[in-house]
Amino acid sequence: MSGLKIVTIGGGSSYTPEIVEGFIRRYEELPVRELWLVDIETGKEKLEIIGNLAKRMVKKAGVPIAIYTTLNRREALPNADFVTTQFRVGSLDARIKDERIPLRHGYIGQETNGAGGMFKALRTIPVMLEIDQDMAELCPDAWLINFTNPSGIVTEGVLRYGKTKKIIGLCNVPIGMEMGVAKLFDVESNRIRIDFAGLNHMVFGLSAYMDGNDITKSVIDKIAEGKMGSTVKNIMNIDWVPEFVAGLSIIPCPYHRYYFKRQEMLEKELEEFSKGETRAEIVKKLEDDLFQLYKDPALDSKPPQLEQRGGAYYSDAACRLISSIYNDKGDIQPVDTRNNGALAGISPDSVVEVSCVITKNGPRPLTMGELPIEINGLVQQIKSFERVVIDAAVTGDYNKALLAMTINPLVSSDTMAKVLLDEMLEAHEKDLPQFSAYFASKG
Repeated sequence: MSGLKIVTIGGGSSYTPEIVEGFIRRYEELPVRELWLVDIETGKEKLEIIGNLAKRMVKKAGVPIAIYTTLNRREALPNADFVTTQFRVGSLDARIKDERIPLRHGYIGQETNGAGGMFKALRTIPVMLEIDQDMAELCPDAWLINFTNPSGIVTEGVLRYGKTKKIIGLCNVPIGMEMGVAKLFDVESNRIRIDFAGLNHMVFGLSAYMDGNDITKSVIDKIAEGKMGSTVKNIMNIDWVPEFVAGLSIIPCPYHRYYFKRQEMLEKELEEFSKGETRAEIVKKLEDDLFQLYKDPALDSKPPQLEQRGGAYYSDAACRLISSIYNDKGDIQPVDTRNNGALAGISPDSVVEVSCVITKNGPRPLTMGELPIEINGLVQQIKSFERVVIDAAVTGDYNKALLAMTINPLVSSDTMAKVLLDEMLEAHEKDLPQFSAYFASKG
């Protein structure tokens, strides 16, 4: 039977209409025959709403994509060509805890960075490894395209402890940065290319090009002048000190504000926290509003309000990546994949976020050499953190978890790391079965 079978795990996500739109727009080059949307029992209502909207979108477009919904991923996975993952263990209520608990103690509370990001990884990696097991049995040749955050850590967790090696992590930050540069110069985004190197949410633009011409200096100058704000909706726009950007001389990503403007970001977050308006709580309201829109039987396209969500363009980036693999395009895209020597000084089997040539055999990282000395130390520290988090997520080792929390630069205190770790373990106990020995010891 001709055409592709694609399975989206976390199909009840508010982002799903974007992935459906992406497949519709690319149908001529990417003939999707079946799109299976998978979720869990607690997501049943949202999955039904999304499934109906997807069917209306496909009908309006007049393309022969069959939409299926199921609460059983093993029903969906057999003979899939591509599997995409976009789920959140514990839902937005877990994210609220990830943000509020650190803030209560005067530490940055953020979904993918610091203590909050660590706990999202601890909850997510075991579930990804279960999906990996099912894929090895039911669709061993499928590509797994992961944009479940924190994407880099989760992707490396599967590569280190799972069976599939055909996994690629994806993030919307690089695509947002390229679009931000295009906006600076008032040109179409396809005329801009950035050489990316680093880690997920710790990625830098080493060089920027327009129509193949190096414009890095001009981009740095415009960022220093405050002309390019945060290119991610969920990160506050606080201008950089001009001399800092000039000294850095490469392009920072929005998440670097948590490390290079930690005090200012913490103060803003504490202000929101005091009003009960953390980003997670804002997102929860946005989600409610989006699903009210999605319920409308007259709606048959992706609503513009979706772009207010922090992960806008994730799904379109996924469709682009899938098309490039399927069509063996050989174009350049930034993804999370094994380093394989692309970044000197980081082990070959570690996952990095780097510009890659995308082929039918997957991503081939471009060699970037040594990272600039100005950023190498921070990148190495975060990679150490990621590696220890992965081990803690798989083993449930309390000591490893405490070590990981302590070496994260947004915590940097073993005493406070223990306070945060204990409180967050208790808050997320139902989603952390690998720590059963720790919970049993607490009585």
